Amino acid sequence: MSFATKAVAWGRLGALFFREFALSVKDVSLAVLDPRRPLRPAIVAVPLDVKSDAGITLLANMITLTPGTTSLHVSEDRKTLYVHAMNASESTVADIKAGFEAKVREVLA
Repeated sequence: MSFATKAVAWGRLGALFFREFALSVKDVSLAVLDPRRPLRPAIVAVPLDVKSDAGITLLANMITLTPGTTSLHVSEDRKTLYVHAMNASESTVADIKAGFEAKVREVLA
């Protein structure tokens, strides 16, 4: 992969992170300001396609740095990442895989 391609991949990952960060700040702020707003906290199991230590670490840290989510544990076989989401939906796992994990795999390819 050329330097330019890598730079573009890192730029896309950064843009995705800041977009998700901004959306999460809004969601957490609304939850704090309106305590009647229903939340759906959950611990979800995210099956991992990324295998390297660097990839798992980058993915877990990006999830933890996003308000409202925390990476809790990587399974012993390194195939599952457990994530606590303050407001989980049916698409939480799919969103993580299609967003953060896909971009992490792209930058580490």
